[in-house]
Amino acid sequence: MLSIYNTLTGKKEPFQSLQPMSVRMYVCGVTVYDYCHIGHARSALVFDVIRRYLEFSGYQVEFAKNFTDVDDKIIKRAHERNVSCDTITTEFIEAYYQDMGKLGIRRATEEPKATEHMVEIIDLVGTLIQKGLAYEVAGDVYFQVEKYQPYGRLSKRKLEDLQAGARVEVDGRKRHPMDFALWKSSKPGEPSWESPWGPGRPGWHIECSAMSMKHLGETFDIHGGGMDLIFPHHENEIAQSCGATGKEFARYWVHNGFVQINQEKMSKSLGNFFTIREIFEKSKWPEAETGEMLRYFLLATHYRGPLDFSDKSIEEAKNALNGFYDLFKRLHEKEESTTADKGLTGVIERCKVAFNEAMDDDFNTPMAIAELQRLKSDVNKLLSQGLSTEAQDTAKKEFRRLGNVLGLLQLDKWQFGNIPAPDIPIRIGRLEGLGGDPGLVQPKFFQPRTALSDEQIEQQIAERLDAKKKKNFPKADEIRKFLASQGIVIEDKPDGTSRWKR
Repeated sequence: MLSIYNTLTGKKEPFQSLQPMSVRMYVCGVTVYDYCHIGHARSALVFDVIRRYLEFSGYQVEFAKNFTDVDDKIIKRAHERNVSCDTITTEFIEAYYQDMGKLGIRRATEEPKATEHMVEIIDLVGTLIQKGLAYEVAGDVYFQVEKYQPYGRLSKRKLEDLQAGARVEVDGRKRHPMDFALWKSSKPGEPSWESPWGPGRPGWHIECSAMSMKHLGETFDIHGGGMDLIFPHHENEIAQSCGATGKEFARYWVHNGFVQINQEKMSKSLGNFFTIREIFEKSKWPEAETGEMLRYFLLATHYRGPLDFSDKSIEEAKNALNGFYDLFKRLHEKEESTTADKGLTGVIERCKVAFNEAMDDDFNTPMAIAELQRLKSDVNKLLSQGLSTEAQDTAKKEFRRLGNVLGLLQLDKWQFGNIPAPDIPIRIGRLEGLGGDPGLVQPKFFQPRTALSDEQIEQQIAERLDAKKKKNFPKADEIRKFLASQGIVIEDKPDGTSRWKR
């Protein structure tokens, strides 16, 4: 049975949806003023896999993920470029789709925008005022945290401690330092909407409450996002939503951990981040392979733990995936035999059970991947003993079926491209201590590709085989070392031929 770690209770709990075999899930999306970085990719991927596994388990999933398309950062970017906010948000929503599409992340069932839900937002603010949970001050509306007694239950913080640690507020009109804006009165040059309190725009927190309840109802199953959203964003969502309806807002709160560089959280404010498109632009491998490598890397650590972005991890992901696709290639090349067919049924059944157990344990993707690795090892052994064509096809289909839950092992082939990539370092800010220019990093997986064509490689392979036949082993070894320097791996077969891969 599926169990999920619930941030609200601080423990794993058996998952039980409100409606049988139906799940309603809301995840906080991005603020569309810039390109997404690898930290955004992790959050998007985590909930993509959660959705996939729920569907794999037979649930019908209604998945809503919003775009924040009115915000101080968006307004600032629009002023800097002397364009409208709509121009900025349209550009970066499209960029979001492009970047996430390369990672195989599916679009949500519903993708609401704050600007398209002003009626719902204004109605919710009005309800909170009527219930005495919010107050207006000269066109601004604030939620009064002291009026909501359970405030702090998600983040496990006490209001008195928050008050003691709060900085002196510039806006002295607040009744409590932790009161937060539900509606902001308009300023010159900002987008605004008419409301009972005058022209203005919504605060950040209220939009998610309004949109999630609009599309999923007043109470739904799962609310998710990054750990950085626990406080204050999700804490404030709970306060205003539960305060307005008198009902529980979301039953399970799921939060993914940060992506780090040098054990420091990756973020735009720190300047130590890679955008997704930078990674794809500088990668020496084709787009599909790069996307699958990044998925493998991001899923090889449990979603709640911190994840270090590094050269070594990407190389490990590449090598691990190569192992699977090398097996798939052998499953097409190996001569038919039925010697080990009965053994295949057993190892597949064992993997299916173990894979489901791993995913049922709070979506433990590292363990699920380990089970696929174990199946790969088992199938390799059975293949060497002999499998029928039908058994070989069965093995590959099972890898595809289980891999699809993770969005992995779906490519038809694994062939790295051979077009040279630009040798341009990526500037990612504060990375002192790595040697050289402290702001420049050139990871190994961004190094230029080999410029050798397939024909040139085949020619080198032929010359090497000829040298071996003539027992000119120094020349054969020299050719092997040269190809290795170009990223070409040679595998000598028992029949005297050789095959290669990049």
